[in-house]
Amino acid sequence: MRAMMEETHGAPEVLRVSEQPIPEPAPGQVLIRVRAAGVNRADALQRRGYYPPPPGVSSIYGLEAAGTVVAVGAGVSPQMVGSPVAALLAGGGYAEYVAVDARHTFGVPEGMSFTEAACLPEVAATVYSNLVLTCGMSLDAAAHRASGTSVLIHGGTGGIGLHAVQLAKAVGARVFATVGSGAKADSVRVAGAEPIIYSELSFREVIAEKTSGVGVNYILDVVGGAYLDDNLRSLATGGHLAIIGLQGGAKAQVNLGLMLTRRLSVHATSLRTRSADEKARIMAGVRQQVLPLVESGAIRANLDRTFALEQAARAHTYFDSGEHRGKVVLTLGEDSGGLAAVLSQKLLC
Repeated sequence: MRAMMEETHGAPEVLRVSEQPIPEPAPGQVLIRVRAAGVNRADALQRRGYYPPPPGVSSIYGLEAAGTVVAVGAGVSPQMVGSPVAALLAGGGYAEYVAVDARHTFGVPEGMSFTEAACLPEVAATVYSNLVLTCGMSLDAAAHRASGTSVLIHGGTGGIGLHAVQLAKAVGARVFATVGSGAKADSVRVAGAEPIIYSELSFREVIAEKTSGVGVNYILDVVGGAYLDDNLRSLATGGHLAIIGLQGGAKAQVNLGLMLTRRLSVHATSLRTRSADEKARIMAGVRQQVLPLVESGAIRANLDRTFALEQAARAHTYFDSGEHRGKVVLTLGEDSGGLAAVLSQKLLC
């Protein structure tokens, strides 16, 4: 099968398609014929040598994919064969086939393309696991409207950022989002957030003004060290900060006195290294609580641009530029010679 294996590190040009063996589904797994794979910051970090796959995980790039189930391992219903699914992966998405724990998949919503579906697993799992499971944000819209819940999303036009904006807005919260330009401000405004152009304004000062000094209840942050103090000072009493990226550095001083007196909580999390059971619990929540919002249209796929698998270097160059608004997705063409059907029969026998 064609695949994009980690071979050397550096600029996007190091990405090359090579032939790799088709994986066989282990017990509890499904084998997916991949039609589309999302590009994520973790992929770019892995390409540079900063974010290696966890032990035992495929060195093929890609943390999310969508396609058709062509075979199943022991313990998985054969009825899943032929189902269109999207999947959260620890690796392996930039390939024609990927084997994944069946619990880490969800059915592609009716009317949604594979390219759109590939936009969802990583962002949905990241946002849900952090805002809802870790920080305790309810998805009760009436409660949020009654209490005046507010949320600040940093990196508002990235895939995670736009998804977080839409989720928070859909459940009745007031949403602020930081962006780098006026054009990007328009994108988050359309998604339902009040934009803050960080190159022109201090988000801390804007939040203080807009909330009359109260602060926001939740912050989802991809910046890390450089924003830590301003994030803490932007939280309301009892507020939660979830750090999911370190684009602004890994180190900062913490004002513990401020945290103590205002009962603030800081969480730092990673999704890729979680256990299979943890990911299964997260994906169960995504299926039960997030997908209905996708199906209703409250949350969109936020697809920005597609590239063929062979154009992965161009896709990463575009992704690294920071110009994208939403998700960048790699697409894979049809099988030649009925390979999926042959493989399905072989593995089901």
